Amino acid sequence: MNILIDKVYFKDGDIIIITKDELRIHFPIIKNKRLKNGTPAQLNNIEISPFGLHWPDLDEDLSFNGLVSGNFGQKMANSQVCAS
Repeated sequence: MNILIDKVYFKDGDIIIITKDELRIHFPIIKNKRLKNGTPAQLNNIEISPFGLHWPDLDEDLSFNGLVSGNFGQKMANSQVCAS
């Protein structure tokens, strides 16, 4: 899945993704065992590829396919995606 991202950032405990067509996807970092202990600086250091997101400081990669299906990494239970 190739999603065109306008912005992605960390705010108030959530990773927020905004696409070029204004779709918002967000999830709480607590749903990901690598992200949940990151500092705000580490969590905002996000690289965007055509297929997903990468946090180089935290050694974490999430695909857009996984994100839109509610998989926020590391097979955490009870994951839900919030899109608006």
